[in-house]
Amino acid sequence: MISSSFVNIDVENLDANSYDKIMDTMPGSVATGLAVSTIEPQVFRRVLGQFLTGVAVISAMDGEEPVGLTVGSFFSVSLDPPLVGFCAALSSKTWPVIRRGGRFCVNVLAADQESVCRSFARTGTDKFQGVSWALSDGGCPRLDDVIAWIECDIEVVHGAGDHEICIGRVRALGDPRFSVPLPFFRGQHQIN
Repeated sequence: MISSSFVNIDVENLDANSYDKIMDTMPGSVATGLAVSTIEPQVFRRVLGQFLTGVAVISAMDGEEPVGLTVGSFFSVSLDPPLVGFCAALSSKTWPVIRRGGRFCVNVLAADQESVCRSFARTGTDKFQGVSWALSDGGCPRLDDVIAWIECDIEVVHGAGDHEICIGRVRALGDPRFSVPLPFFRGQHQIN
């Protein structure tokens, strides 16, 4: 049994939904007891910009039309079962379409694909214009020339502030091209 001034948790009897139930009972930050952040957004971005990430495009189909968005928050979650995740902004117009479809493909971009990254980061345009792709066996757009692709079914989505965390169960994957990944560091696609 874990106890704090916020909640008592019986760790021996946790089920698959326990994490969400526990988090729903905890006001604000358990670590500090603060309910409101006093961290300036510009400072937050600058400090977290010190962490080097790669860039991926999350793609899916909306009926007959391909859709996609750029993310810098793609990550491995579990080996058994094979799970991956990414974060999508609640302000995204594309994310609700991908979420509704229930399936997506992660396309890990190579260092020479910055133009592809920029295409999928825009709103209100045909993001696939000029981008070569093919429909995968699982029914998702798979971008050509990526260094890796991971096709997934949405397992669960968690709310997280102004984003949602999507966890996907991996159904198929491949690494068709050996190259250096496209980096994102201090607001740029290069490491200086």
